[in-house]
Amino acid sequence: MSKTMTNETIADPFVGGAPDQFATALLSGERASSDYANATFMGWRRENGRVGVRNHVVILPLDDLSNAACEAVAHQVKGTLALPHAYGRLQFGEDLELHFRTLIGIGSNPNVAAVVVIGIEDQWTNRVVEGIARTGKPVIGFGIEGHGDIATIAKASYQAKRFVQWATELAREECPVSDLWVSTKCGESDTTTGLSSCPTVGNMYDKLIPQGIYGVFGETSEITGAEHLCKERAASPEVAEKWYAMWKAYQDDVIEAHKTDDLSDSQPTKGNIAGGLTTIEEKALGNLEKIGHDCTYIDALEPAEAPAKGPGLYFMDTSSAAAECVTLMAAAGYVVHTFPTGQGNVIGNPIVPVIKITGNPRTVRTMGEHIDVDVSGVLRRDMTISDAGDALIDMVVRTANGRLTAAEALGHREFVMTKLYRSA
Repeated sequence: MSKTMTNETIADPFVGGAPDQFATALLSGERASSDYANATFMGWRRENGRVGVRNHVVILPLDDLSNAACEAVAHQVKGTLALPHAYGRLQFGEDLELHFRTLIGIGSNPNVAAVVVIGIEDQWTNRVVEGIARTGKPVIGFGIEGHGDIATIAKASYQAKRFVQWATELAREECPVSDLWVSTKCGESDTTTGLSSCPTVGNMYDKLIPQGIYGVFGETSEITGAEHLCKERAASPEVAEKWYAMWKAYQDDVIEAHKTDDLSDSQPTKGNIAGGLTTIEEKALGNLEKIGHDCTYIDALEPAEAPAKGPGLYFMDTSSAAAECVTLMAAAGYVVHTFPTGQGNVIGNPIVPVIKITGNPRTVRTMGEHIDVDVSGVLRRDMTISDAGDALIDMVVRTANGRLTAAEALGHREFVMTKLYRSA
């Protein structure tokens, strides 16, 4: 008798990795933070000492006018990655500074081995090149004005080909888990998110932050309603006040100043509401589960700002839009992203592997190809939050060792720059 297979009835047996590895994680018992003190992974140590888990050669456009040339180079030279985006002309003030900070940060990310920058003119192109060059990695820039696309593409392609051949001979080395920088942001949240997948990330941070990793969370608007709780999790009164000023400015100067009625079409989203989250306060309480029970954040960062106070958990002032938030965290230097989802979110990133975690059994059934870590056992009570945290840590290490995430395997390369206001 034949069996009819549908997304509604057949779960993906490979969600979360090979079943024997997943079972081993569950049967090993609850692991404390100290159990990960000697954990290692195989990464690429860059010229500035940072460690990457991917080895990309990036073709980076300075502005929207240069997207076509960058994509042509990436098409011509296999093994390169173009990052087209929509902005870069007539931005000014802090908006322009954020633009440069993001592009320089992306090129400087340890997951990038080398960079070819292409811009419409030389001065701003050179500013990005010089910023990336401070990391010590190979980078070169080309301006299109006075040369045209064809000549620029030819010159850039020759250099890109040299970078690719050089990068492919770089060897991985064994690195301590403390060399990992792990970011987090959730998306398409529902009632299962705050009960399972977000606490899973929090448990991971509770275990790995003491081992010396860098962590970061953000989504400023999604903390509304739980801002008093977030403020209390700061490492000092000074950091608490700095964070609260960021949150209040977002609330007053962005949301209240520009909303037409309320945020019911955006916070919570229609998908959040369908999943049972009817208020921003409910969403915020689940969101904050991502920072665990023991962690305190040691600084509040501007968008795309690299952390400067040493290992620990940081907050970053970001949009709650998935592609924007992940891009900003990648620009700050984070090399692996953990992404809890309830209803199912398909976001990826070109240079940073995005690990999807869900505790919603329906999402595992219907969107299993997008899920890396299935923690729906938490809701069935056959998996503890500590078990789930261990499974996520195992997946972070496996991803750092080269396992493609679901988003990578499916070709999700969402790269979205954040723009603060209208162009001049």
